[in-house]
Amino acid sequence: MRPKVMWHLLRRYMASRLHSLRMGGYLFSGSQAPQLSPALMRALGQKCPNLKRLCLHVADLSMVPITSLPSTLRTLELHSCEISMIWLQKEQDPTVLPLLECIVLDRVPAFRDEHLQGLTRFRALRSLVLGGTYRVTETGLDASLQELSYLQRLEVLGCTLSADSTLLAISRHLRDVRKIRLTVGGLSAQGLVFLEGMPALESLCLQGPLITPEMPTPAQIVTSCLTMPKLRVLEVQGLGWEGQEAEKVLCKGLPHCMVIVRACPKESMDWWM
Repeated sequence: MRPKVMWHLLRRYMASRLHSLRMGGYLFSGSQAPQLSPALMRALGQKCPNLKRLCLHVADLSMVPITSLPSTLRTLELHSCEISMIWLQKEQDPTVLPLLECIVLDRVPAFRDEHLQGLTRFRALRSLVLGGTYRVTETGLDASLQELSYLQRLEVLGCTLSADSTLLAISRHLRDVRKIRLTVGGLSAQGLVFLEGMPALESLCLQGPLITPEMPTPAQIVTSCLTMPKLRVLEVQGLGWEGQEAEKVLCKGLPHCMVIVRACPKESMDWWM
């Protein structure tokens, strides 16, 4: 949708009834393509005072400061978007997006440790999804989670971080986390031990397809999960265990849990899916 059309919709149709909006940009269409503007984002906030969820796909946000986004947002999703180095600087106005509870960063190549550190100003944040953010380092994740101790959901998928280092950082800083989803690349039985005894963890998802010789066996996964007092959902995706002996071991060993073993869903390349 071109910005001109979006302006027309804002003036004529969009109002207080709009709660969720998904928009696509023209990031891969060349320098002459129309782009989202700060004025459009500010108008969106003014015309739609009840907008709670904004999903942006393939958009160039390097010239759109985060301060221009609607202050009513509770969920912000960025999929294959470009952002500037100063987009999430910690030193910016701490009153920006005061209600933000969930942020999804999916294939945002510029996102790095400095941006992750900037998320610590969002005191309402409870859910963080990092997908393919390959510039985030183990040191950066550990330092940021120390200040994001109030997170209740964390997903780390397709990043360059090893699963073991991610679980170590979680165990050190996110004692109240309820849901964890991560890619199993670099996961060992010792890494899984880091989660043992997590007091609030309710849902754990281990997602393939990266499997290493150090990957915990189903029996080792059961042993660790039995130490988590509130665990009620264990999901294993893309490890090829569906219908195999591994699935039987998990189901038998964790009768109090909903055990889900399935293949990874096919990823759609269409932003509107």
